[in-house]
Amino acid sequence: MAFAILKEELSCSICLNIYTDPVTLRCGHNFCRRCIDCVLNTQEGAGVYSCPDCRAEFPERPALHKTIALRNIAQTLQAKEEVEETGGTFCTYCDSSVPAVKTCLQCEASLCHKHLKKHSKSEDHILMDPTTSLDHRKCSIHKKILEYYCIEDSTCICVTCCLAGKHKGHQVEPMDDVAEKKKLKLRNFLEKLTSKREETEKQVQNFEGEIRNVKQKASRESERVSCLFGEIRRLLVDLEKKVLGDISRQMDQVVVSISELIQKLESEKDELSKKISHVEEMCLQTDPLTLLQERESENNEVCGNEKQGNEDGKTDCVTHLDKISTSMTLHTGLADIMACFKKGLHIEEVSDLLLDVKTAARFLHISSDLKTAGYSSHQKYPESPGRFEDCQVLSTRSFSSGRHYWEVEVNRVGHWMIGVCYPTISRAGEQSYIGNNEKSWCLSRSKSKKHHYSVMHHGNVIHLTGKASSQRLVVYLNYEAGQLSFYELCEPVRHLHTFITTFTEPLHAAFYIWDECVTIRS
Repeated sequence: MAFAILKEELSCSICLNIYTDPVTLRCGHNFCRRCIDCVLNTQEGAGVYSCPDCRAEFPERPALHKTIALRNIAQTLQAKEEVEETGGTFCTYCDSSVPAVKTCLQCEASLCHKHLKKHSKSEDHILMDPTTSLDHRKCSIHKKILEYYCIEDSTCICVTCCLAGKHKGHQVEPMDDVAEKKKLKLRNFLEKLTSKREETEKQVQNFEGEIRNVKQKASRESERVSCLFGEIRRLLVDLEKKVLGDISRQMDQVVVSISELIQKLESEKDELSKKISHVEEMCLQTDPLTLLQERESENNEVCGNEKQGNEDGKTDCVTHLDKISTSMTLHTGLADIMACFKKGLHIEEVSDLLLDVKTAARFLHISSDLKTAGYSSHQKYPESPGRFEDCQVLSTRSFSSGRHYWEVEVNRVGHWMIGVCYPTISRAGEQSYIGNNEKSWCLSRSKSKKHHYSVMHHGNVIHLTGKASSQRLVVYLNYEAGQLSFYELCEPVRHLHTFITTFTEPLHAAFYIWDECVTIRS
């Protein structure tokens, strides 16, 4: 009750907590320095300051006076409150409730800073963190301090347990010695954990570095693509201007030609009008002599000139636009733009691949254009040292440098594998399957997993995530970089997997087909 009253008297009326760095106003009321500063700051704009408790006004910002005695009392009360709230331990030898900093197991007493300085420094007087109860450190049978450790039973015991209790004759050691041994094991374990953490940190740093590299590469790639499309737009605008200019020039030529013809025909029309008037007058002539004396050649000349004028108009006049010329200009310009686009992509032209019948297994039918291989009945192929026993076939062409890609169309069902291999790959046995040896790399899909892809090299299989969504695939090879990539031609194009290695021999495109067929679309 008294503590609660004292706490209320020593509490700030603003924050309602025990004073922290208390100060006093001229009216005599006390506050935490921080609290009253905040209040006075808010009153600064009004021009008048007042006490939050009694509302006493001050024309100027009031000075804050430290109260050292009040601060000491508040700090003591605060410490006592913290000890009580945490269930703290008080000094055994102090008359008042002074928090203890250590507890002596030998003396079974708790000590404050003052009494700790006077306490025995003997090793027998073991000090520990302050506690209100030592029961958990005493033998439950003999009520003595636990000082030894039974190795056989893995438990802490007192001296009586060693000499006369149930642990008599057991291997025992002082608790301190066992604790030191355990600390040594923990230190060794800590070293391993620290080493493992350092390795993990390095991995994290490496991956963070990879993220930075990927972002930088993505930024550069985005900039490159933007520049490429900007160049394409510029070329398209230039081509548009050129084609529209050609159309405009053609239009001007046609208009001028037709205008000249119109002018010529207008002149002829005027001449004809005059002659028509003359002929009409003759038709109205009543004097036979005058009519007959008119020369007949003039009438024939009029008809002849009319016929010749019509023929000249049909021959000389250009009355249409040359659409073929426009189309040829467009075709040439767009072809140049596509060439620029492909050059900007840094990809070689599609490689023209043909299947090598001399390597085809007898259960594969090769189409006449050498582009499709399908599973079939036994084919009567001639003997060849390069022919596979199982359902595989290679391309006639091999690659030993450069960048190349080719498109392949597969069936949604059936078992197939596509990839590359060295020409020295085995032709028979399990080692002949592409992907099942160190001389080949492949992408595959089987009947059992018809919606999922796998990649394989040297017999190591990696199952890829994501379902298959297209029958069209692209194989990309960068020989010098040791890169072999597989892509699915869907919307958008999906990267399936990339092998990174060092190629040591020329590479052939390789195909395995079971039940269905595979077609090279390049």
